[in-house]
Amino acid sequence: MKRGDVCELAGSVGVGAWAAFTVLAVNAVGGDGGPLWGDRSLLTWSLHHRPTMLSALARGVTATGTGALPYLLVTLAGVLAGRTARQRLTAAALGLACLTGGQALRYGLMEALHRARPPRLDWATAASGWSFPSGHTTTAALTAGLLVIALTLRAPRGGTALRTAVGCWGALVGLTRVYLGVHWFSDVVAGWLFAVGWLGLCLCVAARRLPAAFLAPPAEPRTPEEHAPQDPGRGGRSRPA
Repeated sequence: MKRGDVCELAGSVGVGAWAAFTVLAVNAVGGDGGPLWGDRSLLTWSLHHRPTMLSALARGVTATGTGALPYLLVTLAGVLAGRTARQRLTAAALGLACLTGGQALRYGLMEALHRARPPRLDWATAASGWSFPSGHTTTAALTAGLLVIALTLRAPRGGTALRTAVGCWGALVGLTRVYLGVHWFSDVVAGWLFAVGWLGLCLCVAARRLPAAFLAPPAEPRTPEEHAPQDPGRGGRSRPA
C-alpha cells in the first residue's frame, strides 16, 4: 500500500473513531455519569454468571492489560516491524511513544470526565481511579493494534490466524472488565474507540514521516529459475572460443 493511501485510511478511521468517542463521552457525562443503555443489564448478567473458575480466569486475562506486559509486547512489535537493527530500534521507540502518549491522554480524559465506576459491591477484582474510558481496555487495544500493524507490515499475505488471536486478546481484556464488575460496558466501548482513534493518528503521522522502507512489504524470495542466467537456446553451454 502506498504511503498516501496508508495515511488517508488511517486518518479517516481515526477521525471516525474520535467522533464516535466524543458522542459517547457526551452521553456518559451528560447523564451524571450513570449507566447508559445496556450497561446495567450486562452488569446484572455478569453478577449471575461468575463461577469460581471463570472469575479466576477473567482476573488472569484482565491482568495482562496492565503492568509491564503491554510494553514488552509493543517492544516486540517494533522488533517485528523493522528489518534492520536501526529500523527495529526506531519502530520500538515509536511504538512505546504511541502507547505512553495514549496512556497519558487517556488518563487526562479520565480525570476530566470523572465518571464513577459501578457499585463497589459488584466488583470481583480490585480497581482504582475513574471509569471512563477503561484503562485496561485502552492499553490492551493499543498494544494489540500495534502488534497487528507490525505483523501486517512484515507478513501482509500470511499470519491471519495470529493477527486474529492478537485482536481477540485485545477485545477480551476489555470484556473482562465488565464481567468483573469494575467498568460499565460503555467505558469499555470508549476504550476501544479511543485506541482506534489514537492509533489512526499515530499511523497517519508515521506514514508521512517515516522512510518508505518501513511501509514496503518484504521482498519475495526469488525462485531458482529467476537466479538462472537467461540463455535461451544454448542449454547453458559456454560460448566457443
